Amino acid sequence: MSCYVVPLVEAAIVSACRKRALRSSSPLLQELPALEKMLWGGTVMLIVDHAINGELFAWTPMEMLKVGVPMSLAITLVWLVYALVKARKKEPKLTTK
Repeated sequence: MSCYVVPLVEAAIVSACRKRALRSSSPLLQELPALEKMLWGGTVMLIVDHAINGELFAWTPMEMLKVGVPMSLAITLVWLVYALVKARKKEPKLTTK
């Protein structure tokens, strides 16, 4: 199985963009370290699982398309919801009296 390749590539891209994003004032971009940790952690977990089961392959395109892409999209969507909720909690409350 090679479904780990897609989140591995996404994790590498996020890691490369992290330093620039942390300088941004965007609350979403400031949460990129959380996405980076989620992607690297999931990738390592998948590699270990596949290695233990003897299913570690580097290239099967159909599996990357059918399993890896949806898995990476799900991780990114969970992170996006997390980042939006966290940003919303940080917004100053406007009170009118």
